[in-house]
Amino acid sequence: MTPSRDISRLIEIMAALRTPVTGCPWDLEQDFTTIAPYTIEEAYEVADAITRGDFDDLREELGDLLLQVVYHSQMAEEQNAFAFGDVVEAITRKMIRRHPHVFADKDGNIAPAGVKSAWERIKAEEKAERAARRPSEESAHKSLLSSVKAGQPALVRAMELQRKASTVGFDWNDPRAVLAKIREEADEIEAALDGGDAEELAGETGDLLFALVNLARHVGADPETALRGTNAKFERRFAYIERTLASKGRSLEDATLDEMDALWNEAKAEEPMTGALRARSGRR
Repeated sequence: MTPSRDISRLIEIMAALRTPVTGCPWDLEQDFTTIAPYTIEEAYEVADAITRGDFDDLREELGDLLLQVVYHSQMAEEQNAFAFGDVVEAITRKMIRRHPHVFADKDGNIAPAGVKSAWERIKAEEKAERAARRPSEESAHKSLLSSVKAGQPALVRAMELQRKASTVGFDWNDPRAVLAKIREEADEIEAALDGGDAEELAGETGDLLFALVNLARHVGADPETALRGTNAKFERRFAYIERTLASKGRSLEDATLDEMDALWNEAKAEEPMTGALRARSGRR
């Protein structure tokens, strides 16, 4: 099979990978749940390529993201749910419907000023149609949290869920109370470690992360931004360890944990102080 600019070739490749017996053993083991994390990861990598302005990477990452759509579509087709063509038809129908000012007949065009209101009206109609397709018991109850989008990154969605709940007073009034909750969740993880139940440990870890997001919200920090900053800090300090060892003709594998910890602390000491630390030390 040869590469092609035709989307049908990618669909053929995916079908071949999922063909029992002759397909790829790894691909055959996957399902929607196991592939979903890769879908999210590929979307982030697209965003990263855009941030860096790297169009070669962007081309590759968009291909990886497209593969995710084809992958999910193939699995759905195997279950007789829908196929890739149905996905394309659904999005083209939606785009045409949402842009009557572009695709309507001459007499149906609307003025630019009415575009936004038409967009909101059409989206509301689509939302109502989706709700009508759901089981009656699911659509009967309208939760306060229903407006929080399910497809957001987990950190962002946790923040939005907490914000929405806070509008009716379901919230802490003091960040220190959140800190106490964090300690409580950490204690529960420690207790779960004794049991060694992986599912329980995952649940308790999620509870701790949720509490940490709550603390970030109460102190006015965006958890995604804060974590990105910590990731960058970790990379800087780890790179210092690598460079220092390399300057001595050594590798990470040659170093002990104590040596790496000492170099980590050196890197930390060399970083500029934050404003709060400068104020405490009297340095400017």
